[in-house]
Amino acid sequence: MRNLWGNIRYALRQFWSAPLFSGAAILTLALGIGGTTAIFTLMDAVMLRSLPVSDPARLWRVGEGDNCCVEGGPQDRWGMFSFNLFERLKGEAPEFDAVTAFQAGRGRLSVRREGERAEAAARPLRSEYVDGSYFSVLGVQARAGRIITPEDDRAGAAPVAVLSHRAWQTTYAADPAVIGGHFAIEGQPFTVIGVAPAGFFGDTLEDDPPDLWIPLQQEPMIAGQTSLLHSPFSAWLRMIGRLKPGATTGGMSSRLTSVLRQWMEHDAGYPANWLPEVIRMLPKQVLNVVPAGAGVAVLKEEYGRSLNILLSVCGLVLLIACANVANLLLARAAARRSQTAIRRALGATAAQLIGEALTESILLAVIGGFLGLLVAEGAARLLLVLAFREATFLPIETSPSLMVLGFSFGLSLLTGVIFGAAPAWFATRTDPTEALHASSRTTHDHASFTRKALLVAQATASVVLIAVATMLARSLDKLKGQDFGYPVEGRVLVSLHNPSAGKDLPELAAINRQLEERLAALPGVESAGLALYNPLTDNWGELILVSGHPPPGMDEDAGASWNRVSAGYLQSLGVKLARGRMFTSADNETTAPVAVVNEAFVKRFFKQGEDPLEQHFGLDIPEYADTFRIVGVVHDAKFAGWGLRRPARPMFYVPLAQSVTYHHELMDSIELRSHNVGGVLLVTRQSAGALEPPLNRVLSDLDPNLTVTSIRTLRHQVELSFDQERAVAGLAALFGSVALTLAAIGLYAVTAYSVARRTNEIGIRMALGSDPSRVIRNVIGGALGQVSFGLILGLPLAIGAGSLISTELYGVNPWDPPALGLAAIALGIGSCIAGFIPAARAASISPVIALRSE
Repeated sequence: MRNLWGNIRYALRQFWSAPLFSGAAILTLALGIGGTTAIFTLMDAVMLRSLPVSDPARLWRVGEGDNCCVEGGPQDRWGMFSFNLFERLKGEAPEFDAVTAFQAGRGRLSVRREGERAEAAARPLRSEYVDGSYFSVLGVQARAGRIITPEDDRAGAAPVAVLSHRAWQTTYAADPAVIGGHFAIEGQPFTVIGVAPAGFFGDTLEDDPPDLWIPLQQEPMIAGQTSLLHSPFSAWLRMIGRLKPGATTGGMSSRLTSVLRQWMEHDAGYPANWLPEVIRMLPKQVLNVVPAGAGVAVLKEEYGRSLNILLSVCGLVLLIACANVANLLLARAAARRSQTAIRRALGATAAQLIGEALTESILLAVIGGFLGLLVAEGAARLLLVLAFREATFLPIETSPSLMVLGFSFGLSLLTGVIFGAAPAWFATRTDPTEALHASSRTTHDHASFTRKALLVAQATASVVLIAVATMLARSLDKLKGQDFGYPVEGRVLVSLHNPSAGKDLPELAAINRQLEERLAALPGVESAGLALYNPLTDNWGELILVSGHPPPGMDEDAGASWNRVSAGYLQSLGVKLARGRMFTSADNETTAPVAVVNEAFVKRFFKQGEDPLEQHFGLDIPEYADTFRIVGVVHDAKFAGWGLRRPARPMFYVPLAQSVTYHHELMDSIELRSHNVGGVLLVTRQSAGALEPPLNRVLSDLDPNLTVTSIRTLRHQVELSFDQERAVAGLAALFGSVALTLAAIGLYAVTAYSVARRTNEIGIRMALGSDPSRVIRNVIGGALGQVSFGLILGLPLAIGAGSLISTELYGVNPWDPPALGLAAIALGIGSCIAGFIPAARAASISPVIALRSE
């Protein structure tokens, strides 16, 4: 311990005696460690951290799929269940103390507090349906009031709800009178019985978590005819169970898989035409039981790969930082070699010298790591702002947890050992006889090769990072600049929450007509259109059956997206007609159902040369295969925000004014829900902000429960669709710039040290008549030679890195010439700048001063 404290004091004195060196080393490490810690902070929050519940290690999820929000048949990765399947599975899992079910997707409900004036706009709060054991299974107690219990979750029970702590504070100003207060939710009377604890945001880590939780048995009262609770096979619930003390999940997966397959074959209530395909697909239907202490890993699925890319990028930056500091320490060790040689001659052991060198490097790294924590918190916040620009709230803490603190400390120790090992080893290579020599020329620089090798490694890593960052940036630019199938300027999108409970089709049709007329009459609005949903906001899909064609298998790619739109919606959006006609006012409730399909639909469902016009098709069930008559074909347009990397999906459009009479419970429910307008398109040059006040007045006059959930330009919506790509590309570019800067600093340091060692030689050359320009060329040429070797190594590695992230690239190859060329040019320019300063200094050396440098 005496040696340790002595080494620490010695290291601190060395830092104090060389503040420029110490500051440069600490700042370099702070950037490298801070960036890496920032990404690990987010990985900890998104992928590793447990839910804020009691004993999260005992929580296990039945199923692992992350699909959202309703499934109607076999699933590739089972993760959602109908209510009756949940009841069946719950009874077959005795290893659990209790099992809970909760809604897979998130919706918004119109909420109005009792006593508010009638003309006040209702609040669109995000909601989640949960069963009565939800809070007790998770081990969550109420912050105020009480939680939902099984008694609240039964048919005929008084309607109740639990409010989130955040909604209680931000929406209702933490008013204690909210508990026990009466609210109208979708026009139905509810009592708020409690407030969830602070920090609890539900079972799933996601942006904009639930504002209130409602018992499952109240879903039919709110959803009306579109209710999913008693739909026999509509999968919309997820399951989590709490394991009994001492119990294990061994064998549970195979047992529940057997129950699932038996239910699918005999009790699911699938349409008769589905059953042969379901039975054929049974061997592929597997139900896994997975840990759920961290909740449902939706963000992990969405952002895990991007975070891994960024962590790799930061790791390369950290290695460059380590190489830079190692070079600085090697240069300083070489400058102190005479002192070291004297110490060896006086009896200092190799272990003592290594201990001092490692103590100095580790102390530098720990100080850099401490400052890096400040960098990490700021960088993590920046990433969240870039990736979730429109989220009203994101339950992710950027302040470091104990795991992050441990990671940062361990990383600091590791980097200290890595960049301190080489200087420590070279400190023991000094020959004591060198202390007898006065001339620096007689002292061998054992570390010269190592410094150059570290410089080559920095150049190599810089090329890889700059090339990868350029590939990501070019991919983002191509994504945003692609042809969406419609112009993105001069259009404003409005997303609505449109309560449907208690409304039948004639009432919905009347509201839709009035809404479209009043919106089209707003000042500055050229035209208005209504739709089930707007582009890049949602997606509805169904199985397609073409009249006269054999029915497809359920595992075939036989689905298509669809949208219900008003007569002028497609024209207002700017979708181009290829053949046939668009919808007109004549396509109304008095005429037979028609449809307009896109070109991808024609390619998928009709043979080459087959004319799709006047053909008929239907959805899901063969007896309805002749429901819609195709009257037009439009060019492909991208509607689903998650499909922008791929070609447009098959899609069809049907008129909002028309309806189909089915004699099937599921199809009737789909038909009714599809008439709830969720999207409004306004063709206008006005800003979204200027349109909001008159728009709210129109909605309030028409129906106070109609609420705006978002209003933004189509251009803005396009930008939002690429937030994740923008965040990754932006941070990769930032870290690539840092890497290039560090590499340039490293090159400058090595070149300056080389010039200092060659002062005598350069002076003699100048005395003998050497031209200053030749000296500059000689110095810069030596520097560029090392960098060129790094470039030769870096380009193939950059191509390999591009191949690893190829799934993240759009329209860009891993061997992208602009990306590789920019990396080479940036490294060349940085190297020339870094090498010119010591080269110019070398050219100005006076021969007299050089001869006195001994």
